[in-house]
Amino acid sequence: MLELREIYKTFNPNTINEKRALNGLNLKLEEGDFVTVIGGNGAGKSTMLNAIAGAWPLDSGQVIIDGQDVTRLADYKRAAYLGRVFQDPMMGTAADMEIEENLAAAYRRGTRRTLRWGIRAKEREEYRNLLRTLDLGLEDRLRSKVGLLSGGQRQALTLLMATLKKPKVLLLDEHTAALDPKTAAKVLEISDRIISENHLTALMITHNMKDAITYGNRLIMMNNGQIILDIRGEAKQKLTVDDLLHQFSLASGSEFANDRALLS
Repeated sequence: MLELREIYKTFNPNTINEKRALNGLNLKLEEGDFVTVIGGNGAGKSTMLNAIAGAWPLDSGQVIIDGQDVTRLADYKRAAYLGRVFQDPMMGTAADMEIEENLAAAYRRGTRRTLRWGIRAKEREEYRNLLRTLDLGLEDRLRSKVGLLSGGQRQALTLLMATLKKPKVLLLDEHTAALDPKTAAKVLEISDRIISENHLTALMITHNMKDAITYGNRLIMMNNGQIILDIRGEAKQKLTVDDLLHQFSLASGSEFANDRALLS
């Protein structure tokens, strides 16, 4: 469903601030893979997600989604294949629009606009049923402005919007990092259920090693713009945080450097 072939990306080339963020990155995801991504500071995790999303041109390499080479597609065209939830809960929704208006905009992504009633009664009922699955009471607040919601509610709504049209690949960029632990656990539970029920292919960056081990069927660890560990199946189920740190040290030849991950 997703393949990255020899991806290179350097920021500020030929300057004192030159940084090679992706260094010959290769990755292949089968349909239904739920892959958690962890790595030290500056390992290239978010840069990888931006490469998939088309945030900027690559130095070289290919991005292939469901057999289609999208490397040269602009980000807004590539968005038809992708769903994405950002770290900042404010980025995935329009605060001045109502909950149902946000859902309607997500539902119409990639389709032509016409002059007709925006949201019909049947569609409104569908949104109500979807919101009910979140168990956050939002099904009774369809006409509320999204700006009035808490960070966790907005992130759950963003997750629903990102998966409304069943994307080829779902990108979760530390989407619980800005939430308190209880809310983060709730959003992770919702994420896992939506991915499982819809058989989605997903990449989830997290700074929490326990979450990286608990969720998904596969775990990759990045360092210096490359994947240095790729653990799946029974080996992943038996992992502990200490095992993961030890394997990182063996694979990279250095200690793991991410204070947030170590503290969590």
